[in-house]
Amino acid sequence: MGRQKAPKTPKWYLNSSFWFAAMLLVVAIIGLPFLGGEDAIRDPGQKRESGLVWMYLAAAALMAFNGWLSHQHAVRAFEESSAQRKDS
Repeated sequence: MGRQKAPKTPKWYLNSSFWFAAMLLVVAIIGLPFLGGEDAIRDPGQKRESGLVWMYLAAAALMAFNGWLSHQHAVRAFEESSAQRKDS
């Protein structure tokens, strides 16, 4: 068929998981007791419960881990396709 366009090198900052992790981290920092407190990050009508900051920190860590995993997968797939392209 025709020549296929060569894939671009994966960039970590284009992975939205890292951006979501950063936003969740910012929200968690705002919720620290010496800054805004948990009332600053609680949704209107949300049940009052302690540990909201810890929940946001855990969510940020999970999103960062997900971003790292998906980026590693993208890099590996890029390297495999580059190797196949050189062999052809």
